[in-house]
Amino acid sequence: MAQLRTVGARATGIANIASDGTVLDTWYPSPALLNDADSLVDGTERVSARELSDRFLSIVGMDRDRLVELVPVRTTIADLSQPPRDAHDVYLRLHLLSHRLVRPLELNLHDCLTHLVPVVWTNKGPCLPDNFEFIRANLRSRGQIHVYGIERLPRMVDYVVPSGVSIAEAERVRLGAYLAPGTSVLREGYVSWNAGALGPARIEGRLSSAVTIGEGTDLGLSATLIAGRDTGRNRAPMRVGRECRLHPSAGVIGVDLGDRCEIGINVMLEPDTAVFDSRSGNVVPAHEIAGQSDISVANEPHSACPVLRPR
Repeated sequence: MAQLRTVGARATGIANIASDGTVLDTWYPSPALLNDADSLVDGTERVSARELSDRFLSIVGMDRDRLVELVPVRTTIADLSQPPRDAHDVYLRLHLLSHRLVRPLELNLHDCLTHLVPVVWTNKGPCLPDNFEFIRANLRSRGQIHVYGIERLPRMVDYVVPSGVSIAEAERVRLGAYLAPGTSVLREGYVSWNAGALGPARIEGRLSSAVTIGEGTDLGLSATLIAGRDTGRNRAPMRVGRECRLHPSAGVIGVDLGDRCEIGINVMLEPDTAVFDSRSGNVVPAHEIAGQSDISVANEPHSACPVLRPR
């Protein structure tokens, strides 16, 4: 099991803050890890104009059409193993993941969504939902308004574009996804926050938050990997090893897989799913085979439940 990182982090960014004080998002273009965690103090502070580059100065200020102020901020996290404190803190942690400075499940994101609010994500910037129709009229002077979604987390590519990856549909990868170089997310693929591929992988199915897959793993069309529910909005960590293959419409919920595993078409495994283990001749619940390597689980014509065979 991966250990939580006890290092700290710091970054300077631009926050979109609504007129009522709500933090809509924070963009950190160059986050950094810091090892001297004992000397750090948690928190976010405004950055004076004297400390900003010309590029940052050109961004900050009031956007009167969106009723939003773009504010330069500096956020410090003393210890990534501790839970996040506020929205700025959450956004910095998500940037660390998508910049590949830390891996999923190696930093504390417990209850992180409680610090975020639903946001209208548009091509003109984030907006509050409650007054959006008024804002839409203001923004029409800037051209056509495209609304990408109304949710707590934005698309990754609007904040981070990692090198060496392929993403066919930007909407389907959240900020906080971790994509190792060589990874391809096909058009029907989806990767949530605090999830992703630790090595080159092919993703045509769905990865929920708190799920990682190893190098060489192939997630087929409509295949699904879902971490089990924990407390609140949190999910229990789930890991799939190297060189695994999930065939189309296969699914695994809350069951770890080792290396070189294969899950057949339409097989759905949950912890209590009955599986016939051909090695012992017994029917066992799927949680008893969790983490095993070099196995194949598939539906067979004369079996009432999926059959496990050595691969």
